[in-house]
Amino acid sequence: MMFNSSHVRFFFLSGLNETMNLRVVLFSVTLLCYCIIVLINVALIVTVILCKILHEPMYILLCTFCMNGLYGTTGFYPKFLWDLLSPVHVISYSGCLVQAFVVHSFVCSDMSILSVMSYDRYVAICRPLVYHSVMSKKRLLMLVSFSLFTTFCVSATNMILASRLKLCSQYVDRLYCVNLIIVKLACFSADTIVNNIVAYITLIIYVFHGFLIVWSYFYVIKICVNSVENRAKFMQTCVPHLTSLLIFLGTIILDVMHIRYGSTNLPQALKNFIAIEYLVIPSIMNPLVYGFKLTNIQKGILAGITFKIKLLRS
Repeated sequence: MMFNSSHVRFFFLSGLNETMNLRVVLFSVTLLCYCIIVLINVALIVTVILCKILHEPMYILLCTFCMNGLYGTTGFYPKFLWDLLSPVHVISYSGCLVQAFVVHSFVCSDMSILSVMSYDRYVAICRPLVYHSVMSKKRLLMLVSFSLFTTFCVSATNMILASRLKLCSQYVDRLYCVNLIIVKLACFSADTIVNNIVAYITLIIYVFHGFLIVWSYFYVIKICVNSVENRAKFMQTCVPHLTSLLIFLGTIILDVMHIRYGSTNLPQALKNFIAIEYLVIPSIMNPLVYGFKLTNIQKGILAGITFKIKLLRS
């Protein structure tokens, strides 16, 4: 039976086949995980905002990075937590499109912010004498605003194109909605030609971001090889960025490859893990990596804790 997308009112989400007792355990673990994500990301954001010594481009970009992490996980965790305790796992048609938009824009924004961060490290290490003039607050605001605006336009275009499709199924083979899955529900492959073209254009845009990162680090590593001081700066500020980048790319590539080419014979638990890993691992690891590695972040957090202790004693 063919459903026109204008008549689809909801989608059934698959993946949660566990017994209710196991779901309660999963709910507790997931809630704890979400609370940890919110806590550590908010702690880092507040630290950057309140500490004047952290009002530098690198830390402002890190703050934006953590805000985007909160944005992306909020598009997934509340609905998933609700589904864990619900007998039927459904999502409205409009809710599915909104969730797909949030996840899509979260991923694209992460890539954009990581590319701006790599450019910031390039200027800081390769052109230190002009760093503050090149990475001024105005320039930084322009770079971040342009990155987020581009992400919004790209994600909105993908979602609008997905919303025009005639759908032949209401069953989403996933714990949550993503654009690629919605497009796969289309009745006729001919209807998805424009969607696929735009998807490949989107891929090219963010592959270009990847080339920018590689270009930046080519020159950064070239400069650092012959300088002890620059090597120390690289280990202090670039290693966290590279760690975040590798975690992000590893989780995203695995998920995309699974959606497009993955086997249907995989255990459901493994498919669920692949589906949610990029919404869990980076959001937890990024604040921790930066918090442990960047000395100024540690000083800011310690200063905040000390200030709170003094307030409690007074």
